Amino acid sequence: MTVLVDSDILIEVSRGRNADVVSRWLELDETKAGVLVSPVTAAELWAGALPHEQNLLKALLANLTCAVIDETTGARAGEYLRKYQKSHGIELGDALIAASAVQNGASLWTRNRKHFPMKEVAFF
Repeated sequence: MTVLVDSDILIEVSRGRNADVVSRWLELDETKAGVLVSPVTAAELWAGALPHEQNLLKALLANLTCAVIDETTGARAGEYLRKYQKSHGIELGDALIAASAVQNGASLWTRNRKHFPMKEVAFF
């Protein structure tokens, strides 16, 4: 099993505010599943990190595999934008995250499922 983790989940894990998310994170770690992060998610996290959170964020991201965004992923994200941007308000970042999950055969772990109406996206 492979899971691509969205920024909202990693924020909860790093801050430890949501016991259910943290518990599921620990369970995921025990399964030795492949855990991916999109470079889009990394950018979102770095943009919002407070100075005292940066070392923790660096350590957290160091333990995850960064999904590659290549031309094929970009093409799929473009298809998602064309199909869902007007009807669902999908933005580039979410389209790239969804495409990365699909391209890597990963289930997407997010609490913002409404941002990912794509039929091909499987959720964790």
